[in-house]
Amino acid sequence: MSRCVILSACPVSPELKKLLRPGDWIVACDAGYHNCARLGCKPDVVVGDFDSAPQPSAQPEEKLVVLPHVKDDTDTEYAARLAAEHGCSEVLLLGSLGGRRLEHTLANLSTGFGLEKQGIRAVLQDERTRISYVLPGQSRRYPKEEYFYFSVFPLEGRAEGVCIRGAFYELEDAVLTGDYPLGVSNEYADGSECIEVQTRIGALLVVETAAD
Repeated sequence: MSRCVILSACPVSPELKKLLRPGDWIVACDAGYHNCARLGCKPDVVVGDFDSAPQPSAQPEEKLVVLPHVKDDTDTEYAARLAAEHGCSEVLLLGSLGGRRLEHTLANLSTGFGLEKQGIRAVLQDERTRISYVLPGQSRRYPKEEYFYFSVFPLEGRAEGVCIRGAFYELEDAVLTGDYPLGVSNEYADGSECIEVQTRIGALLVVETAAD
């Protein structure tokens, strides 16, 4: 199954072009179609209510989906639904972090979590940060790459049976709660090439961040 790349409205830099793969199914959300030019790619679908950018003229190879202004789904949430209907097994969300409106970032984190709960691997990424999810009963490995800081947060208020191995601060059968950031700003242990994260009860949000 293919990977979907969802381009939301927060401007991205051309360096993120390296994240694209041949065969990606690209969905641009509202003003996110401007990011296609920055990344040198063409959208397969453009969706949105176009409240943040003029409605583009669809090219013959593109599909334009105009959404109503009054709706429950955000444009990015609608794009995620299209990715699921398209049969995508992975979704990379770009242009979904930062910007002037924090609520949009929080909404996009919720969209990624919803994809994960459908069995679709979701990653949100920008120039310095990569965000992913670990669901209850899962164990995931994070090889050491260009990221330095490694943070883990409970997504559902409380996570139990949390284990973090290969990090400077390791946890074993720990409890993470929403009112205390125990899992923030960890690092790879000396000589460690991989951090493993698992949770028994409660989903986790994993944030990898480049060094300052």
